[in-house]
Amino acid sequence: MSEAIRYFNNAKDILNNAKIEDNRYVDIKYVQEACGTAYLAVLKAINEFLLKKGVLKKEMPRSVEAYRKALQKYLIIHNGKLLKEFDDLYHELHIAGYYAGDLRHVDTVKTIFKATKVFIDKVK
Repeated sequence: MSEAIRYFNNAKDILNNAKIEDNRYVDIKYVQEACGTAYLAVLKAINEFLLKKGVLKKEMPRSVEAYRKALQKYLIIHNGKLLKEFDDLYHELHIAGYYAGDLRHVDTVKTIFKATKVFIDKVK
């Protein structure tokens, strides 16, 4: 199992601990933690792809801007939508979900997690 999938599965497990009432998460802490872990899964998927392409560990991206540049250099030739999808996941998982704690509706989080899995599968 890849690190990206392991992290993604961990994110789903964390989210399963969150209590739900009226299709909303009651304790945002679990949602934030799950979103942060899911975003790390996205980064792990990109890192795994870059390592397969011969990028050295010491040259791995260390910022969101560096990840965007790596996607432009190595992945967009395979799928031009990946950069937009990465940006969406950055804003949804990392900013709204983890940092701001703004995701409360169960259906919204499920949709974002589905998009996360699709992205990870595309990057493999």
